[in-house]
Amino acid sequence: MKLTSSEARVILENHRGKTESDRWIDHCICVGDSAGKIAQALNEKGYNVDKDKTITLGYLHDIGKYNGESHDHEVRGYNYLKDKGYDEEYCNICITHSYLNNDIVCTAGGVPNPNDKPLIAEFIKNHKYTIEEKLINLCDLMCPQGGRVFTIDKRLIDIMIRRGVYSNTQYHIKETYTLKEFFDNLLGYNLYDLFPEIKENL
Repeated sequence: MKLTSSEARVILENHRGKTESDRWIDHCICVGDSAGKIAQALNEKGYNVDKDKTITLGYLHDIGKYNGESHDHEVRGYNYLKDKGYDEEYCNICITHSYLNNDIVCTAGGVPNPNDKPLIAEFIKNHKYTIEEKLINLCDLMCPQGGRVFTIDKRLIDIMIRRGVYSNTQYHIKETYTLKEFFDNLLGYNLYDLFPEIKENL
């Protein structure tokens, strides 16, 4: 079953007020809207990017936090959408959004043991990320909890302050910069130009 961004927003908003904080919902909205803005700019450059699908994925990427728990929210979100009958292309974002470079270790806030999550590790390793999924990877690393847009520098520092620095942190930072450079090169300019409000959040 397909999803539109309007339908995804309804799913998200139905959970507002049901957890200790709605900041995760505002974060999802920020990720979706920011990714949609970059998708639109890419379309204007002639690239085939599904803007509405990009926004939809952004709205739903953290839906697994519907119970207020971050731990295992990737699998919980995947199962939540799968149980509702939505297509894999929407369910997958719940798993892929946290991992860069097709590597479960390339993530923030700790060093996952692939042996603890063999199915996720194998899926991430073999999954061919769509451009829409890559946009969510990037915008997840631009939008902190609460709905603002940061540079990746400030967002990564924010994550390190809250969650700590680990042996994979440098690797994750490098791949984050590589991901931003990928989109900068497609656009032909610094994608921060699309977000003038970033200056207010420095």
